[in-house]
Amino acid sequence: QVQLVESGGGLVQAGGSLRLSCAASESIFSFYAMGWYRQAPGKQRELVAQITSGISTNYADSVRGRFTISRDNAKNTLYLQMNSLKSEDTADYYCRMVRYGYSYWGQGTQVTVSS
Repeated sequence: QVQLVESGGGLVQAGGSLRLSCAASESIFSFYAMGWYRQAPGKQRELVAQITSGISTNYADSVRGRFTISRDNAKNTLYLQMNSLKSEDTADYYCRMVRYGYSYWGQGTQVTVSS
């Protein structure tokens, strides 16, 4: 069972930056797709950004140009660099990794952006 642990969340002022990390308990080389999702209070969980093993990326319209997803296979870690943060980015952020049809989730990290 793969364990995913997110970190890097916190409280930041609007316009600031945070970098989220998602560390996997084993090599991520075989994971086809990895992504960051977020869930704000009272809302459904939504895809923020995704990256495939081929380094193809896609982003939600609301974060494109501000957020960057990346992966470091050597460190077994997925990242989300978040710049120009807005109050509407406030949410719990989760990482997800997919391999051989199985989906693994982290426990989440909270991001709060104050205006």
